[in-house]
Amino acid sequence: MGIEGRDKVKTLEAGAHALTGLLGRTVQKLRKANSLSLSELSEQSGVAKSIISQIERNETNPTLSTIWRLAQALDVPIERILQTGEDEPFLARSSRGDTPILLSDDGKCRLSIIGWIKTVEWLQWYDFQADPGGVLDSEPHQHGAVECLSVLEGELEVEVGGVIDVARAGDTLRYRADKPHTIRNCSDRPAHATMVCILKAAVME
Repeated sequence: MGIEGRDKVKTLEAGAHALTGLLGRTVQKLRKANSLSLSELSEQSGVAKSIISQIERNETNPTLSTIWRLAQALDVPIERILQTGEDEPFLARSSRGDTPILLSDDGKCRLSIIGWIKTVEWLQWYDFQADPGGVLDSEPHQHGAVECLSVLEGELEVEVGGVIDVARAGDTLRYRADKPHTIRNCSDRPAHATMVCILKAAVME
């Protein structure tokens, strides 16, 4: 996995804090742009008012499903919720502590956002790590989207439309991401991979 013990915990906490801060500002901005109160956004998204308030105040680390529900209620792509500033330099460096981290609902899968924010509308790039038993369930992306999962360590199982395949270190799986899809670590060892999501790939028949 590369990072262990206290350093691992510090890295996760710093990344989560950075992401939550961005989310809080963005969610609040979009909520106000839509003239929604906390109660109204809660009713439309199914996310508790107290949770939304904590997100806006940078006091909690939301799950992927929470972010997705908020994006749906605000009628924006999930990428818009994760968007950062407008004017980034062409040459930019992000440290481990600055890299936002998303957690799966079970808390066992971590997606570090290492792609360039300016490409999120068509290309997303993540560092993916899964503890034994970890499961990442994803809603369909836009029509024609394709994901590429390249396993660096361990092994991962991917299920799309009832079809299952397993990739081990050195293998890459490419699959439709415009259908519900699941990544699982069914082994007893941690798994590490890179994930690239091409949102504007050629439409697949």
